[in-house]
Amino acid sequence: MHIDAEPTAAEAQEILEKFDRESRLREFASKPVNIIVTAFAIIVSLYHMYTAYFGSPPVLVHRSVHVAMILVLAFALYPPFMKANREKIPFYDILLILASMSTAVYVFINYEDIVRRAGIPTTLDIVFAAILVVLVIEAARRITGWALPILAILFLLYSVYGREMPGMLRHRGYDWEKTLNFSYLTTEGIFGTAIGVAASYIFLFVLFGAVLQKSGMGQFFNDIALALAGQTKGGPAKVAVVASGFLGSINGAAVANVVTTGAFTIPMMKRVGYKPVFAGAVESSASVGGQILPPIMGAAAFIMAETLGMPYREVAIAALVPAVLYYLGVIAQVHLRASRQGLKGISRDNLPAVKEVLVERGHLLIPLVFLIYMLFFTGRTILFSAFLTIIVTLVVAQLRKTTRMSVLEILDSFALGAKTSVSVSIACAAVGIVVGVVTLTGFGVTLANAIVTVGAGNLLLSLVLTMIACIILGMGLPSIPTYIITATMAAPALGQLGVEPLVAHMFVFYFGLFANITPPVALAAFAAAGISGADPVKTGFQSMRLSLAGYIIPFIFVFNPAMLLQDVSVGEAILVAITGTIGVLLLSVAVEGHLMVRANPIVRILFVASALTMMAPDVITDLIGAGVGLLAIAIQCIAAKKQDALSLRNI
Repeated sequence: MHIDAEPTAAEAQEILEKFDRESRLREFASKPVNIIVTAFAIIVSLYHMYTAYFGSPPVLVHRSVHVAMILVLAFALYPPFMKANREKIPFYDILLILASMSTAVYVFINYEDIVRRAGIPTTLDIVFAAILVVLVIEAARRITGWALPILAILFLLYSVYGREMPGMLRHRGYDWEKTLNFSYLTTEGIFGTAIGVAASYIFLFVLFGAVLQKSGMGQFFNDIALALAGQTKGGPAKVAVVASGFLGSINGAAVANVVTTGAFTIPMMKRVGYKPVFAGAVESSASVGGQILPPIMGAAAFIMAETLGMPYREVAIAALVPAVLYYLGVIAQVHLRASRQGLKGISRDNLPAVKEVLVERGHLLIPLVFLIYMLFFTGRTILFSAFLTIIVTLVVAQLRKTTRMSVLEILDSFALGAKTSVSVSIACAAVGIVVGVVTLTGFGVTLANAIVTVGAGNLLLSLVLTMIACIILGMGLPSIPTYIITATMAAPALGQLGVEPLVAHMFVFYFGLFANITPPVALAAFAAAGISGADPVKTGFQSMRLSLAGYIIPFIFVFNPAMLLQDVSVGEAILVAITGTIGVLLLSVAVEGHLMVRANPIVRILFVASALTMMAPDVITDLIGAGVGLLAIAIQCIAAKKQDALSLRNI
């Protein structure tokens, strides 16, 4: 697309499906089939709402029911191949749907017997275990691509043939019976922590996001961002950053966020003078960052909290300063680029007024404020908080005509929530196979020892190796399974080097996430390029430049955990926030090479040195960084005065 006009809904959907497999859903030609699938999706949402309020059945039963329901939706909604007929459900998918249901029915009927003979599976146990493993792998292939299924198969083979592996990879080996049973009838494999979180917290927050979307929250974010930042220098780019950040925190879907928000922000950026590459990079950088932005952070924060055994609010608080610094870095570069190129904002006459936006849709902020209050100040469970917030959202949406939802629209939002949750839950189920084998074989300990050995016990080298592994893994997998796998296998290596668990988990999460904008496979950047008409690879590298703070901050908080607000005084927290802010701003100047006037290479090096030392965890380095930064700024001030004087002489 090489035009400045906003893409049509069909064009946006085409771009989304090209780069996001999760969006390639069937569109049923038969109305009765569509009604049946939609009704089932609504039932799935109602089941999770019911269990959130009244309590769930035994863990194994609840998780098996969740996986079965999600598998049914997966085989109903996702065709087996890109070019397959998307207007009907073929007979073989109907068989897969029935097989999916049977796996939960078997657990439900035989639950007491399964518990009594734990670890001693029957032949029928193994048959159903094999069926579920095959179903999960096939569903993952359809939704996420080949990378995750291949990884799951390789780990299954590793479990069985581990005795034949060389060197430190060798283990005692487990037969197929033990491997399959461990994946099916325990809470360590498919029904492990990841799917447990998906069946509870993640599903409800995805449903919450769907209800908000139907009520018009996306439009509100766009409008309020336009009203607040549209008229400023380079306004449309700042609008993209603000709107995409807020929306990304709720839905956690980087590529979908790029297409949803970018469909109108990218053409706006191009119209005021930003080049297509930069416009696409701004949108992709802002969309990816949503998953590190509290309060919701997509879904990974809930998995992180459950894995670490800590309250969710502690994870959200820890993520706050790094996330704000990341977005500050993106906005600063956007502003400096506009200053350098003399780009203006949008005329105030063409923008909505803040008061009008707040009057029209501002009440939609009430559910978000209510959610924050429930999560951080009441001590109630996440499940109850999410359930109550969904109810509050439905009530609040009725307050104005523009956001009011009919009964059919409410049911449609419930169906959308269930359908949207399919990709996350399937990924969690598939990654459960990998995590189960890691637990069974002790592979995680082996890999952790290998990382420490290769890193020669050096923390910085080990961090770099871990970063590379996370980015490579993230290029082939969605961000959530990437985080789960790296948290299981790479984070323990950092723990052996003295890194606190939360810090290690946050580190691997960041780099698994930024694989979305790291070439050669940068799906979020490629999707943005599809809208802007720019070169995808160039857009990816420009996204990396804009997100440079995000690649540096994880290293900083490993060496300075105070940035995560862990066990720090108020004074220390304020100092970290101030020095981090100055460091990120100076880094932005260095990247853009502009402050009042263009900076020469030596001055840019001074800005880089100042930025890194300001973000380093030491008062002495802060003072050195401040001195170097002041020197660089002074040089720029002198250069600016000379340029102004020259301009006056030429008048």
